[in-house]
Amino acid sequence: MIAPSRTLHPVEPLPEPRVAAARLTGVTRIYSTGKKSLHALGPIDLDLIKGEFFSVVGPSGCGKSTLLDVLSGLAPPTDGSAEFEGKPIAGVPEGVGVVFQEDASFPWLTVEANVAFGLRRAGVDGAEIARRVDYALGFMGLRDFKKAYPAQLSGGMRQRVCIARTLVLQPRMILLDEPFGALDQQTRLLMGDELLRLWRETHATVMLITHSLDEATMLSDRVGVMSARPGLFIETIDTGWAKDRDSRIVADPRFGEISGRIWERLRVETMKHMQRSERAAGA
Repeated sequence: MIAPSRTLHPVEPLPEPRVAAARLTGVTRIYSTGKKSLHALGPIDLDLIKGEFFSVVGPSGCGKSTLLDVLSGLAPPTDGSAEFEGKPIAGVPEGVGVVFQEDASFPWLTVEANVAFGLRRAGVDGAEIARRVDYALGFMGLRDFKKAYPAQLSGGMRQRVCIARTLVLQPRMILLDEPFGALDQQTRLLMGDELLRLWRETHATVMLITHSLDEATMLSDRVGVMSARPGLFIETIDTGWAKDRDSRIVADPRFGEISGRIWERLRVETMKHMQRSERAAGA
């Protein structure tokens, strides 16, 4: 007897496991200020998932930049532990690149020399430097300006130089501290597109510190909302955007819903910060 045939349905692929690229466990950061101390951050628990784009928003002075300093190895936690790829963070880990808000390009070097600077310091072979620099300049749209000096470039282009200088180091995690803060809204959106393209191309884990709710909503897989100082994560919001997103999603009705939800949580914390500042000014 022949068994009846069965229709075979394609099996859905299993989702990739969520591996933590970086992990903070019970991290607290306290600064000594003379006879007093300033509790800036935590305790915080955070897993940055490998390959994700994670943004952090919060009121001024809530410890966002302190969080980035701990992850980059620039400031050790007062309590708790910080790890990158399963190893304790002690100093800037190999494989981590940092881009700051301030224009960090060297004014006496050309664009090409600025981008090559870190590779030369690391003793990378000259042919490899030339290959990586040429790729980064092309990727960031700077090839026609490689012999120019930073003073001859716009603010947005100087930030591209800083990003390219990080890109050539081939980081597996990129930390950005308000890199587009000095740019106008239109330029920020376009730079956001470039940042998303960089993220997709490199498959790096990205954490962005920003004051812009639109920027956080557009760029992120997840947005962490921080409380007033001492900074804690009060909510982490999944955006649900596709990986191939770009600035056109600002016209999506869900964009307003997500940014509105972020502001709803952030508004209360911002008011706390303002009230605390007013009390301090009146003391």
